[in-house]
Amino acid sequence: MPRHRLIYLALILLSATLVACGSTQPPTPGNAPAGAKKFRIGMSQANNAEPWRIAMNDQIAAAAAQHPEFEVTFTDAKQNNAQQVTDVEQFISSGVDLLIISPNEATPLTNVVAKAYDKGIPVIVLDRKVNGDKYTMWIGADNKLIGRKAGEYVATWCKAQNHAPCSVIELRGLEGSTPALERGDGFREGIATNPDVKIVASQNADWVYEKAVPLAEAMLKANAAVDVIYGHNDPMGEAAITAAKNVARDLGKTLVLGIDALPTPDGGIQSVLKNRLNVTYVYPTGGTQAIEWAAKILETKTTPPKEVVLETEEITSANATAIYQKYGGK
Repeated sequence: MPRHRLIYLALILLSATLVACGSTQPPTPGNAPAGAKKFRIGMSQANNAEPWRIAMNDQIAAAAAQHPEFEVTFTDAKQNNAQQVTDVEQFISSGVDLLIISPNEATPLTNVVAKAYDKGIPVIVLDRKVNGDKYTMWIGADNKLIGRKAGEYVATWCKAQNHAPCSVIELRGLEGSTPALERGDGFREGIATNPDVKIVASQNADWVYEKAVPLAEAMLKANAAVDVIYGHNDPMGEAAITAAKNVARDLGKTLVLGIDALPTPDGGIQSVLKNRLNVTYVYPTGGTQAIEWAAKILETKTTPPKEVVLETEEITSANATAIYQKYGGK
């Protein structure tokens, strides 16, 4: 056979071999290898208006990117219980393999979460809770403990400053959400160690900076002496600072506390470093942990613990720089 015919046949055989074997290159990041089982995950978020919840979504997306077999769909209920019920109903009807939900409020979301669970869909409840036990697992921090730590700090500070009475105004989270209830109850337990500490005004600002500003203005105007401002999250603590400027109130001797401590340029840790908030508490989003547990549940059929409690840390000017670096702040 002529030499050029032999070369031609060899090329054909080589091409056929490559097609049969497939590409030797690794799969493109974010794409599962051909033939690999894929899993659809629905993430029902309560409200994307809060920076902390945006951080939660970002952490879920980043963790899921390490699992090319995962496809995550996010919804935003915009702090509307009925919308979140609809979002979850749609996830159920579309046949997701796993549901992650951070409920807007506990009671209105309990039944639809139970419905998903009863249909055999694993449900990871993130941050806020629902009633009952019809869910696979809950991941979050101990809000009552965080509130109690904040209250104990206030009780000690008021005594050290010789404030008797020591007047506190409180900007609470969304009524009916478990973190708001627990952060409020825990705070009251903490300040009980100092009978001179008195909450003189308390309002629900729904976790939102824009709602907290006018409420804080009204409370500051109504109370000539305010020694402590307790925000159930950092944005509401920041709102109180803005409100004080708007009503020409000097907060130089006022203790301002928040919760969340995001390691972002506009987060609570930087606020402490810039001498705006005096104290804040790390409140992990649990986004990374949710995806880690989703992988165990879906891929290895692991039975998870009913609860995973995430740790908190108290942040003051003394440790803010170290904590910022610890959590990857830039």
